[in-house]
Amino acid sequence: MVLYQKLFQMICVLGIGGSFSFGFQISMITYASEHIKKFINETWQERYHSFIDKQSLTLLWSSIVSAISIGGLLGTISSRSLSTKYGKKKCLIHNNLTMIAAAILMGFRKMAKSFEMILIGRFLCGFNSGLSCCLQGQFLGEISPKQLHGYINTSFIVFATMGKFLGQMTGLRELLGTESLWPLLTALTGIAALVQLVTLPFLPESPPELLMQKGDTEGCLKTIKQLWGKEDHQAEIDSLLKEQAAMKNTKLMTVLELLKDRSLRWQFYLMIIIGVTLQLSGINAIYFYSFEVFHTAGFDQEHIPYISLGLGTCEFFSSILCAFIIEQSGRRMFLLWGYGLMILVLALLTTSLTLQHQFFWMPYRSVILIFLFIIFFGNGPAGVTFPVISELFTQSSRLPALMISMSLHWAGFCLIGMLFPFVVKNLGTFCFLVFMGFISVSWISIYRFLPETKNKSIMEIKAEFRHLNFGKECAQVTENNPPEAFTACTNL
Repeated sequence: MVLYQKLFQMICVLGIGGSFSFGFQISMITYASEHIKKFINETWQERYHSFIDKQSLTLLWSSIVSAISIGGLLGTISSRSLSTKYGKKKCLIHNNLTMIAAAILMGFRKMAKSFEMILIGRFLCGFNSGLSCCLQGQFLGEISPKQLHGYINTSFIVFATMGKFLGQMTGLRELLGTESLWPLLTALTGIAALVQLVTLPFLPESPPELLMQKGDTEGCLKTIKQLWGKEDHQAEIDSLLKEQAAMKNTKLMTVLELLKDRSLRWQFYLMIIIGVTLQLSGINAIYFYSFEVFHTAGFDQEHIPYISLGLGTCEFFSSILCAFIIEQSGRRMFLLWGYGLMILVLALLTTSLTLQHQFFWMPYRSVILIFLFIIFFGNGPAGVTFPVISELFTQSSRLPALMISMSLHWAGFCLIGMLFPFVVKNLGTFCFLVFMGFISVSWISIYRFLPETKNKSIMEIKAEFRHLNFGKECAQVTENNPPEAFTACTNL
């Protein structure tokens, strides 16, 4: 741990100002919803001397909820151009000002009697999260030594679940989930942004950026020693130089260039499949139905928020466990076992929810299954998806790949929020069968096409895909002229 002290400091600083803030904003809004709606109603009445109609209130509330998704999508789309122009570190530092501004707007909106400040604040929070999560993911992939890739990349989801957990905890009525303190609850992420704003300037740039974007070999070696200790790291330098030499140029790819790059075609397909399946895994349905299941099981409505906090706790500690054992077990196995067990749980849960009024013990079985699903989700796909996506792409293609992945995440987050209630209304508990179908397709694709990326360099991983990307053409060229074929087949 002492050896990687500076590295872990950097991981914490990146996480606090990145995925932690995103997770906190996602979970906190549920606990503040009742107070925000009441505030909108009171403000409307004071302005226009009439009560707001139900339809207008629903429209305003849905706009506030979805504003973070719109902001997140714009922040994600802007990440490449901003980081190319100003650099990742400088972008992250200045991006914190966006979150601080959002915290001020949301913290003082009650005093200003303006519900519009809530809308603007949520949009700015989304923009901050979209940009910072993309750059955090890029940074994590660049500062991690090969033997710690999985552990460090998993920190992304650890901080996200930590944010969700603390958002649930601080939102309880005994803490900040009260009518007088809810503005403070919504402004808390400004503290996380302030921490990153103050500390990040003292941390180094990533080694690949120094070497491949700025041509600073001496600075790269100095940073590697800062992050990984003072041992001999010539092998890592050689690996970076090999990747640099393999690229046609060291500039970041655009999204269009990534889509056209034949040597990254199947990596792109798998990124889409794995990323979309995470959204369509049924986790939102599980959280939605948990309230009904807990109520049917006889738990008092006042106690249900604490049980939901238990779900958040399970997800948080499951992601931590995943981070510690991912390097021993590998990524592919985690995805296959995780999704396989989730399919089994969804099948059993569908049966339990369908029969919950016929047997007195069925609701208790459903409660156990919900907790199991959260554990399998946190210790499997949730923890492994981001490291896998990060490891599939080179230095020049990783940011546009993350842009696409995060854009799909934000778009999916918005669409699920709008469409999920209709799915539940029409299918009821059988909606889990739809999610089982998506997971099953993803499981087959992972089993068939995804190689193990554990302890492999990006060039080794890229070589694993050359037959998928180039097919018979690659096989014929390699057979006729092996030394030159490797370069031709991988399009390096």
